[in-house]
Amino acid sequence: MRVPQLRMEATYARLAISTTPARLDITQPPAELTIEQPPAEMHITSVPARLTIDQTEAWAAVNNKHVFELIRDGVEDGRQAVLNFIERAAIQGDELMRIENGGHPLADQAAANSEGPPLEFNIALVPPPFSVKIGYEPGRLAIDWITHAPRIDVKPHEPIIRYQRGAVQIDLAQRPSLHIDVVI
Repeated sequence: MRVPQLRMEATYARLAISTTPARLDITQPPAELTIEQPPAEMHITSVPARLTIDQTEAWAAVNNKHVFELIRDGVEDGRQAVLNFIERAAIQGDELMRIENGGHPLADQAAANSEGPPLEFNIALVPPPFSVKIGYEPGRLAIDWITHAPRIDVKPHEPIIRYQRGAVQIDLAQRPSLHIDVVI
């Protein structure tokens, strides 16, 4: 005996998936930058050095004096000569007043008045050492700077973002089916 058989053929469903990928574009425009640096200011203040040389004493030692100084020295020498003469005349007058005390005052005075003063000589350096006076004041230099901060101006630009959405599409590529046959 033959038993009938069932024969089944099944077709499974098939899906078709298609995708469109998402796309992202980012563009960053450069920022606008301006920098301005004002120049610094410099102020210089200087006091020059000062050198003073006083040769008055050295010139006076070699008898090269100003006319006013020569007159002043001549007046002083004349005054001293008059005072010396008055002193000598007073001393000699006193000696003559006491002529009775003995001695030879007239002869002694004549001898003293006829002779000049003793001559002096000495070795001297002309001009004498350290007769030139030197003075020095150092100069000064002051430098002042005035600096200015730079002026920086920045204009940033927002990034440009372009986005394209992706897509997923699902379709039924093959429908499921079941086919049943009876085979005897």
